[in-house]
Amino acid sequence: MEFDPISLDIVWVLVASVLVFFMQAGFAMVEAGATRAKNAANIIMKNVMDVSIGSLLFWAIGFGLMFGANESGWIGTSNFFLGDFEPDGTPTGLFDYVFFLFQLMFAATAATIVSGAVAERTKFGAYLIYTAFITALIYPVFGSWVWGGGWLNDVGDGFIDFAGSTVVHSVGGWAALAGAIVVGPRLGKFMPNGRPRAIPGHSITLVALGVFILWVGWFGFNPGSTVSGNDASIAMIAITTTLAAAGGAIGAMALGYFLWKHYDASLSLNGIIGGLVAITAGTANVSPGSAIIIGLIGGMVVVGGVLLLERVLKIDDPVGAISAHGFAGAWGTLAVGLFAESGFGGVDGLFFGGGAGQLGTQFVGVIACFAFVFPASFLVFKLIDVTIGMRASDEDQIRGLDISEHAAAGYPDFAPSDLALGSITASAPPMTPSPAPTGGADGGPVGEQMIGQDVTHPQN
Repeated sequence: MEFDPISLDIVWVLVASVLVFFMQAGFAMVEAGATRAKNAANIIMKNVMDVSIGSLLFWAIGFGLMFGANESGWIGTSNFFLGDFEPDGTPTGLFDYVFFLFQLMFAATAATIVSGAVAERTKFGAYLIYTAFITALIYPVFGSWVWGGGWLNDVGDGFIDFAGSTVVHSVGGWAALAGAIVVGPRLGKFMPNGRPRAIPGHSITLVALGVFILWVGWFGFNPGSTVSGNDASIAMIAITTTLAAAGGAIGAMALGYFLWKHYDASLSLNGIIGGLVAITAGTANVSPGSAIIIGLIGGMVVVGGVLLLERVLKIDDPVGAISAHGFAGAWGTLAVGLFAESGFGGVDGLFFGGGAGQLGTQFVGVIACFAFVFPASFLVFKLIDVTIGMRASDEDQIRGLDISEHAAAGYPDFAPSDLALGSITASAPPMTPSPAPTGGADGGPVGEQMIGQDVTHPQN
């Protein structure tokens, strides 16, 4: 029997889809570990429903909007419910279905990013409504502009986002920003003087496990985006992916040490995610050395992002999702215009003799993403808020959403006290924050036991 190369493509894309699906476990562990034990079941349920609701709606609506016939350049208009696929039993016909599965995993990832940013104070029902909107409409519409043959392909020499620094991660990050603004900060997060206080996550071990799962999953996310097992570039893409992750960890750790004079585990973990997100746009277009630089800066961008959000903007993001996905995703997308080399992916960036044209195109894509996703998400969250309400009651936040929303407990055998969880009571003022280590640039400083004080980390 003659070998059909499409069969190998099907196997490769299926394996990559499984790896990206496994990232949902990573997100669940990171978000659960970075928040309090009394909200663990709520976090898990949100991640389960992201995939479950997202799968059905992306099948019914989202895939058609994103990859259907796109004559206008703005939105797909066919293949809803996969109705235009023809399962003729040949590898060519069946490849369409595995491509849908792969893209479905990306849609679920974009939705899950939002979960951590609004954790510990959002009504579960309200969150589910937003999950439906992002997987059915918001993510697919922007995705159609880039991967569905839309208008961003006609800007300059074409917008480059190989595996989704902007299409997936910044979409999720800007949606998370809108959600965090609308729902407001957790009880006691900011002291009367506006300074952020510690609300410790309950398990740095779970966070680390989640990050390593995500790192493994990224080998499906980036190399899998070739959607071809016959494309030898998957080897180089895997290398740039890993080196950027390592650079991100070192960049975040080094900047944390410069600011607070200690080597912080949570910042390093956060940096890994920032590095991975940053390289995702240009992973097939840059050299290994450039990947390290992109990842290194990505890790630093995460640290700067969380400082900006908490200290300046007073926005509470318990797991650092906005910084790790929104900000690092924007940086990585712009980095393509700086570091791309024709020897790796067909174009040259500014630093390799290609001029500023590609950088300008990348900037247009980054701005277009924010200009569409943030207002659209903000509108959806606001509509939810004025109808059924976004925010859980103070009493429910104090008890924990596990009890109020799910009649369950993440750790029933331990039954930790409110004091141990760092929560507050309705009648008492916020707890005095734990003393910060001395020696920091501003007396501040953020060990993994103090997630949320001055810098929110780890990541989503």
